[in-house]
Amino acid sequence: MAKIVIIDDDPDILDASSLVLNSKGHEVITATNPEDGYRLVKDNSPDLIILDVMMNEPDDGFFLAQKFRREKITVPILMYSSVSKTVGMSFGVNELVPVDDFVEKPISPSLLVEKVEHLLQLRKEK
Repeated sequence: MAKIVIIDDDPDILDASSLVLNSKGHEVITATNPEDGYRLVKDNSPDLIILDVMMNEPDDGFFLAQKFRREKITVPILMYSSVSKTVGMSFGVNELVPVDDFVEKPISPSLLVEKVEHLLQLRKEK
């Protein structure tokens, strides 16, 4: 199946997401900070990146997504967000937020699988 990198500073989210995706046959590699996540993506050429918005800094995820796109890393990015609940704002996909889809945390296992499978299918079609 697919190789997926998850970058999130919440160990519970990493564990739960990994468990769900591993159960569907995917290989999951995790990082708890943007620096390690960046290296994992560069070293492992994943099929999908799942990226949290807020880690060490409130906008780490946005900056890391921008960095991936500047470096021509075109792998689909699914962004985990709790920003709208935290600050009452919502974000859409645009040039400042160069990701392929957003999901609000906490995410149900079925929605996670649905989003991941959809993005992987889009990647195959390109």
